[in-house]
Amino acid sequence: MNESDVVYRFEQGLERISRAYRAAFSESVTEQSLRVVNARFTGPQGELTGLLKLIPELPKEKRRHFGQLSNQLKDEILEAFRQRLESLARTALEAEMAGPHLDVTLPGRFHTPGRLHPLIRTKHELLDVFISFGFDVVEGPEVELHENNFDKLGFPPDHPATDMQDSFFIASSPADGPRKLLLRTHTSNVQIREMSRRRPPLAVVSPGMVYRRDDDVTHSPMFMQIEGFLVDRHVTFAQLKGVLTRAVQRLFGSDIPVRFRPSYFPFVEPGGEVDIGCWFCRGWDKRSTECRVCKGTSWLEILGCGMIHPFVFEQVGYDPEKYTGFAFGLGVDRVAMLRYGISDIRLLFENDPRFLTQF
Repeated sequence: MNESDVVYRFEQGLERISRAYRAAFSESVTEQSLRVVNARFTGPQGELTGLLKLIPELPKEKRRHFGQLSNQLKDEILEAFRQRLESLARTALEAEMAGPHLDVTLPGRFHTPGRLHPLIRTKHELLDVFISFGFDVVEGPEVELHENNFDKLGFPPDHPATDMQDSFFIASSPADGPRKLLLRTHTSNVQIREMSRRRPPLAVVSPGMVYRRDDDVTHSPMFMQIEGFLVDRHVTFAQLKGVLTRAVQRLFGSDIPVRFRPSYFPFVEPGGEVDIGCWFCRGWDKRSTECRVCKGTSWLEILGCGMIHPFVFEQVGYDPEKYTGFAFGLGVDRVAMLRYGISDIRLLFENDPRFLTQF
C-alpha cells in the first residue's frame, strides 16, 4: 500500500468513526451497552486504536497533523461517553424518584440466626447435670480396638454384638496383626481407656457418637450416647440410684417418678434399667391405655446401669476387693425424642430446616 492510499484510508477512517460514534452512543440505553460501544471505538481493540497503528505508514510531513486529528477525535468520543453516561444515570434516578413510594423506615432484610441442634442442646444439658455432680468430661476415639470395645468389658466371644452383622468392623492392615478394628458400639470404651491410665477415685462422663447396624423409626445406625462411671472405695448401688434419680429429675422435673428394674449387661453385676414415668400421658397420675408412646404402661425406658463387674476391674489393673464402682449409659437421641416429642429418630439426622427450626 503506497503513502497516498494510507492517507486516503486514514482520512476515511476518521470521518467514518466521527459519524458512527454519535449514533451508537445515542442508541445505547443502558450503562453496560454504552460501555461496550465505547470500547468498540477507543478500547485496545477499537476502531480508532486500529487506525492509529497506521501512522508509521503515513508520509512524515502528515504524521503530526493526523496524529493531532486522531487525539482530538478520541477526546471528543471520551467526552461524549461521559455526557451520555451522566444522562443515563440521571434518567435512571428520575425514573426511580417517579416510581412507587419507598418507605425508608421499613426494617432491613436480615438472616435468621442459627440455633443449636436438638441433640447438641440435649447433650449440653446432660453434661451440665453431671458436671454439677463432680464428673469429669472425657472423649474417646470412634474407631476402636475390639479388645477395648468388647473383650475387656466382659463380652463373650459368641455375643451377637461381636458379630459383623451387628457391628461395623473396619478392614485392618497387616501391621495391625490380629487386632480387630471397628466403629465403637458404645462409649463404654472410654471406661476401659480412662481406668487403664488413672487410679481411683474417679468420676467420668463421656459423650460421643456410636454405631450399630440398626435403622428404623426408633433406631439409627449412628446415634449419640453418654457413658458415665464412678470408681472409689465402698461405692454402692444406693449411690448409683441417688445419682441417676437426681439426674433424671433435673432433666424431666422433680415430680417425675423413677424406677429401677433388673437387667443384664456383660460389664456390670448387678445390672439394671432405669424407667421414668411417661412424659407424654403422665400416666402415673391417671393411667392411660391410649398412649402410643408408652403403650399404656405409664413407663418409658431411659438408660441402663449397674455396678462395674469385677472382671472389668481386673482387666484395667484395679483390685476388685479394694474398689467398687457403678456405670451407666444413655442415648442422647432418646432423651431428645422424649423431651421434644419427636416420633422418628431419623428426623434428627436429615438436616431439614423445617424440622430443626421448631426447637
